[in-house]
Amino acid sequence: MVAVNERGSEVHAVCVPFPLQGHITPMLQLAKLLNSKGFYITFVNTEHNQNCMVKSNGPNSFKGTSSFKFETFPDGLPVSNTGSFREVHPLIRSLRVNCPQPFMNLLHRINDTSGGSPPITLIISDIFIPFARNAAYELGNCSLVMFYPPSACSLLAYAQLDTLLDKDILPFKDPNFTTNGSLNMELNELSPSMNGIRLKDFPSLIRSTEKDHRLFKYFKHIIRSCDGVPLIFSTFEALDREILDDLSKFVAATAMYTIGPLHCIANNLAQENDELGSMGFNLWKEDTKTLEWLDSKKPNSVIYVSFGTTSFLTNEQLVEFSWGLANSKYNFLWIVRPDIVKGGSSIIPPGFLDEVKDRAMLTSWCAQEKVLKHPSIKVYLSHSGWNSILESTSSGVPLICWPSYADQPTNCWFACKKMGVALEMEGAVERGKVEEIIREAMDGEKGKEIKKNAMEWKRLSEEAISSSGSSSLDCDRFVDYALSLKKKENGFKLV
Repeated sequence: MVAVNERGSEVHAVCVPFPLQGHITPMLQLAKLLNSKGFYITFVNTEHNQNCMVKSNGPNSFKGTSSFKFETFPDGLPVSNTGSFREVHPLIRSLRVNCPQPFMNLLHRINDTSGGSPPITLIISDIFIPFARNAAYELGNCSLVMFYPPSACSLLAYAQLDTLLDKDILPFKDPNFTTNGSLNMELNELSPSMNGIRLKDFPSLIRSTEKDHRLFKYFKHIIRSCDGVPLIFSTFEALDREILDDLSKFVAATAMYTIGPLHCIANNLAQENDELGSMGFNLWKEDTKTLEWLDSKKPNSVIYVSFGTTSFLTNEQLVEFSWGLANSKYNFLWIVRPDIVKGGSSIIPPGFLDEVKDRAMLTSWCAQEKVLKHPSIKVYLSHSGWNSILESTSSGVPLICWPSYADQPTNCWFACKKMGVALEMEGAVERGKVEEIIREAMDGEKGKEIKKNAMEWKRLSEEAISSSGSSSLDCDRFVDYALSLKKKENGFKLV
């Protein structure tokens, strides 16, 4: 699937991820894949994120190649030297208000062929970028393609908002809905692929008592933004066919392409193309000693713990997770970001490090894909980000899911109920509960079952990216579509 060729040599794709790590990484993986097919790629970061990347990985991080260039535009927020994280809601607002014109200026500069690049054929935009449609229209002779990096099931959940509002299930009537059992309501009148889902399993945006809640409106707009354009997902046919069949009844995309798991494709590409393989994008500096530490542990003896780049703990939760891990008596590798406790410092409880010194490693960041492929890793305690679920299961590693916000509860439901690869840790974080679920996942009967299922999804993901697999075929379909755009005299007109 990843052999470099010239099929798309006339196609210039501008790739615009939403500026958070979990969106940037899969977009870069998609861009590298298309570049291997001959596309000329311009990858657009915000200035803030590109500066963070340079600090973490050095000035050569964005050297690119003759057919793969990096560009930037400002995100409109105040300059910060305190770290890589941007608050999500201010970032969304700033992108909508402050960024359309700087981005448009950038497109005109990129499209100036005197710089040596071919004219822009298409913009591949993260679905959460609010100005992409207008930009493609204003540029003219330019197509728009939407990319949805989170799970397809989360987009289907967003698409059910009107149904929940029409049935008067939302908004919540009782302001105590988080504690009175309302979130446990099971729904069986939605799309067939989501029957049995609970309100607590929906993305966290539904948790409101306001009928005109701004996030309701925002995600309705997200669904409409797919109308009349192709839509790409980082998934594969065997995993999400049922979800996508239901989604097609709500989303008026001209086509849906399942090209994934993208990280698996990118890893294969890295083995065949050094230039593309060396490109990465991490906002945090990776600790290379983690793999050496894992080498010292027996196979299937370590639990990996990471809550991603944007989930936070309270100090109390940090303490409970610490002692739950310690009391389990298992080896563990724990990613503790410097900012993991929002608004405060991460204070490990007294005595904890002495208790676990021979069987634990704590660090601020790591090369997660390599960690999950290491033979010593048996279980991943995760925040339930979609990239993490794909990376874990494609490595045959089952999960303990502790979802926090946004699409994470829906991803958790999908991993537990549809894929059968995870155990969910519900309710308040308590050390006894943490210890119990770790023991079950590592050595219990349920743990054996989710491990078996994870190994089966690993096999199916490998099948999907093989030369005749569903993701390879969908990638070829998309390349054919992009090439067809060059044959249209008048370019692509947005509807």
